[in-house]
Amino acid sequence: MKLKWIALFAAGGTAYVIVELLYRGRSHISMFVAGGACVLLIRLICGRMKCGLPLRCLAGGAVITVVELITGAVCNLWLGLGVWDYSHMPLNLWGQICPYFFFVWSVLALPAYGLGCLICGRPARSAAR
Repeated sequence: MKLKWIALFAAGGTAYVIVELLYRGRSHISMFVAGGACVLLIRLICGRMKCGLPLRCLAGGAVITVVELITGAVCNLWLGLGVWDYSHMPLNLWGQICPYFFFVWSVLALPAYGLGCLICGRPARSAAR
């Protein structure tokens, strides 16, 4: 089972970097780590939820936003790497997260959850939903 979690982390990290390359034309190694962590956490948390797909997507968006805040605090604010900056976005927090991208991440949480189910199998509790 550990091999599946490693594969999921690698697939999530790779997917996150690809999305960034397509959207911004560049990425950073920290995005691979953040993406892998996001997909693992989405699979673990959303797989245990007993609710419909919209709430799982919002929960996944929250997971990604928290990982983004932590990664941004370390990489951008503490280390000064300047990987991204949302300072120009309305209602941003320290230039690291903002409501607009929370909703983008909520939509992207669905394929992230699907990737987790594809690699690790569908969670028993959510199989009927």
